[in-house]
Order: sequence, then C-alpha cells, then structure tokens
Amino acid sequence: MSLRQRKAFKALAVFLAFSFAQVYVQSSFAEPGNGRVSAPVPQALVARLTTRGGAATVNGTGANSGATILSGATIETPDQVSATIDLGSAGTIDLQPNSSIVLDFTDDGNVRVKVLRGCVAIRKKGSGTGEIYTAEGASEKTNSNRKAMGFCYLDGKLNPIGSAVAGGGGGGGLGTAAKVAIFGGIAGGTIAIILGPRGGNPSP
Repeated sequence: MSLRQRKAFKALAVFLAFSFAQVYVQSSFAEPGNGRVSAPVPQALVARLTTRGGAATVNGTGANSGATILSGATIETPDQVSATIDLGSAGTIDLQPNSSIVLDFTDDGNVRVKVLRGCVAIRKKGSGTGEIYTAEGASEKTNSNRKAMGFCYLDGKLNPIGSAVAGGGGGGGLGTAAKVAIFGGIAGGTIAIILGPRGGNPSP
C-alpha cells in the first residue's frame, strides 16, 4: 500500500469516527432524562369538597370542607347539609341536603354523576362532557350549548329543577331563584319548584 493510500484511509477513518460520534450525541438527547423538552403531561384532576351546615360523608366516612374526593367515591349529604365538589378546570357539582351520588371523573375532563337520592347540579367547564344519570337508565349530558344543568331523582327518573334548567343562559343553566331555593337549604324548596305553583288553596 502506497503512502498516499495510507493517508486516504486514515482520513476516511477519522471522518467515519466523527460521523458516528455525532449520531450518538443526537440520539442520546432524544432519550428521556437528558434535558430534552418533552410534550407536556396533563395535570391530574383533583376534586375538593366544600360543605355548608355540617359534615357530609364520603364512602361512609364523615368529611368536611377541604376533603379530597377520588373518582368512584360515594358522597352523601344529610339533612340541612349541602355541598359543592370543585373539580378545578372541569367544573363544579352541587348537592342539596339529603342527596347521595356516585362521582366518576377522568383527567381529560369527563365527569359522570350517578344520582342515588336527592338533587344535584353540575356546571361544566373546559373539555370533556358532564353527565347526570340514574341506575334505571335515565341520562342527561352537557354540550357546547348546555354547560350547566340540575336534576332531582324521583322514581328512577331525572326531573329538571323547575323551569330553571331552561334558563340562566345556554339552555341549561340554573336560574338564581332556583339556586337559592335548592342549594340554600330552604325547607320544602325542592318540592315547590318541582311541582310548580298550584291554583287555589293546596289540599292538605
């Protein structure tokens, strides 16, 4: 092999070594944990409980304001106790006294409320769908024009909270009067707004 050939081989070897080194460095930056900016990870949804008038129960255990609610939990409000479940970017859920629900939610903003007893309202925010349903198959869902809705459980059905479901903006919002009557703990408020006004003197 001549001197010129040996120099050419050396130059080629140096070039190949440099090329392999560059490929290795670039691939190492592509691996996690090497300072490369990765796609943002969705923040886990956390639900917080706020009670008014006393303690509620979560999975059979007493719970006060500030308690964390996990997906799949059963939340109950006793007499004269109302509650709000704050789902952060996904919205809020309000429970009237003497209500019971099973709450399921996902990190992508989907919220499902199974009503076992009483009255519940949901105000949906962000992405995902909100649903109020019963074990008997009744179901109501939020959409782009219906971000808020409220229903009471009666004989396996979902009964709108008076005419307020059709008011308050967007065809599903709760009106102010209905909110005061339902979630302010006024005795007999739910019956009054569900049945509506009756002509003449009511029968005993």
